[in-house]
Amino acid sequence: MTENTRQGTTLVLGGTGKTGRRVVERLAARGLPVRAGSRSGTPPFDWEDRATWAPALWDVESVYVTYYPDLAAPGAAASIGSFAALAAGSGVRRLVLLSGRGEEEARACERTVQESGAEWTILRASWFNQNFSEHYLLEPVLSGVVALPAGNVAEPFVDVEDIADVAVAALTQDGHAGRIYELTGPRLLTFADAAGEIAKAADREVRYVPVSAEEYADALVEHGVPAEEATMLTELFTKVLDGRNAHLTDGVRRVLGREPRDFADYARDAAATGVWNG
Repeated sequence: MTENTRQGTTLVLGGTGKTGRRVVERLAARGLPVRAGSRSGTPPFDWEDRATWAPALWDVESVYVTYYPDLAAPGAAASIGSFAALAAGSGVRRLVLLSGRGEEEARACERTVQESGAEWTILRASWFNQNFSEHYLLEPVLSGVVALPAGNVAEPFVDVEDIADVAVAALTQDGHAGRIYELTGPRLLTFADAAGEIAKAADREVRYVPVSAEEYADALVEHGVPAEEATMLTELFTKVLDGRNAHLTDGVRRVLGREPRDFADYARDAAATGVWNG
């Protein structure tokens, strides 16, 4: 692949999120013009406020598209489709969508980007390593018990550093238009395996406890998650963690020419930051 010398401003939606902020950092480090799209951005971007879309797209050539809370959320495909059409009509040349691996609802979102008229690349990512250290599962890890309705299913956990590297390549290099990349780590682990890797790296007790979907949904609600969102997340869990994703892909190697980062390396580096010290 070759660097695209026509690179203009890149809008990174979810610019303060797990992958988005890393994409922003990488583009800025290269001296490329980048705009972080978030409610606190300048100008602000809010998926729920369409009046913010056009100002955020001003003078933008490419967009990294992430959707909150999830591509499986009601109305996600319609919102992403409307945004993609507006982006293409505003002169955006390239759209890179962060999608979910094995998520049927995400396919509708992908199609709206593919039909926008702009160049597109789809990144179908597995479960993030960083879910254990950034927000989502950090509190359970610190408590020593990670309870999820995942049974003993294996997952090819992927590192968000790899996702960000792939996204930047798709945004800045030629040769990725019209491609769908499935992104996984280099090996399969169960959630019990992942908890064991974290326990070893952090030198503390961390164990995985399988729970039912009903128990998980109830726990989310008890922690303040709206009931509708809790139901959506639980249904998503039970669908994608049924073994459908229990195989590896070569997406990271195809784009970056190297192997993906291993979960053990992630756990070691995360532990070194003190995030799991409590």
